[in-house]
Amino acid sequence: MSTPDHGAASSERPTTPAPDVETADAPAPARRRLPAWVFLLAAVVLLTDQLTKWWALSTLETGERVALVGDLLGLRLVFNPGAAFSIATGMTWALTIVVVVVVVVILRAVRRIGSRGWAVALGLLLGGALGNLGDRLFRDPGFGRGEVVDMIDYGVFVGNVADIAIVTAAALVALLGVRGIGLDGRRDGEEPGDHDRADRTPEGA
Repeated sequence: MSTPDHGAASSERPTTPAPDVETADAPAPARRRLPAWVFLLAAVVLLTDQLTKWWALSTLETGERVALVGDLLGLRLVFNPGAAFSIATGMTWALTIVVVVVVVVILRAVRRIGSRGWAVALGLLLGGALGNLGDRLFRDPGFGRGEVVDMIDYGVFVGNVADIAIVTAAALVALLGVRGIGLDGRRDGEEPGDHDRADRTPEGA
């Protein structure tokens, strides 16, 4: 029959919970899924853009306008070698490079995203940029010099679904900027980790 080891017992101390290994800067679980939503939205925009371009190429006659709402809105198939509003029509290669840089910047920014608003904005922007980039890379007259397919006639200019996504994203980014919401979801002056501490604070605390 063994006797208790009083020395060992006296050396025991109440154990304290291990500190939370998640730092204050780590995103909340819900926000970890935001990058996936960015890519999902971008895929929807890209698919819609390419399907509408395919439809326009197979249905509309080049340059012939089909009125939908008088002179305000219609359909007209055109091929744009430049940017929006037919700007820089002789700089197709430069525009292609600019769009590639924009796509790379978006992909890098997605890793730091912490706001649903920014997720929507970047998803729209990425999908729109890829839609028009695909035209520039793979359509006539050649790689990197392809003309963008436009078919939505607003009377003063002609655009496409990718353009709508890009303009909407720009407006949303401007709104987020006015509200002071950063890419990581924090507002101006908010300390890192405030969102996560709020997420972990029990109600009524």
